[in-house]
Amino acid sequence: MSEVLATLRVNRALGPVVEGEAVVSQEGFSPRYDLDRWSGVISKPGHKLEGTNIRDKICFFPTAKGGIAAGWAFFDIKHKGIAPKAFVFGVTNPVMVQGAVFAGITITEGWSEPPASCIRTGDWVRVDPARKVIEVLRRSS
Repeated sequence: MSEVLATLRVNRALGPVVEGEAVVSQEGFSPRYDLDRWSGVISKPGHKLEGTNIRDKICFFPTAKGGIAAGWAFFDIKHKGIAPKAFVFGVTNPVMVQGAVFAGITITEGWSEPPASCIRTGDWVRVDPARKVIEVLRRSS
């Protein structure tokens, strides 16, 4: 088992344990309006992560934006092979949770502290929904 450098606790979580590179945002996320669903790149002009590819990443967003379109959008990006390994939200909604579960994407909501206080973009993290923790395993260089 890898040494754990930092731990973030989450309030709710569903899905399998996943590990990957963190992408930490200070801005909310909509799979319909912020994401190019053909490439997996944040494409909304002016979004703080504009140009960032979320494929196979662990994505940290303070809020989920949007409604019913998220259900099919998550399934769509998973089917195309461009989905992240996990969505870690401060606040989300039932439609986003249902969409992620249906698509087989790990999702969490609520955290013990803002992720940016202990996780940086590029860090390697593990999301363990059963234990409701996110662990930093390796720091980005």
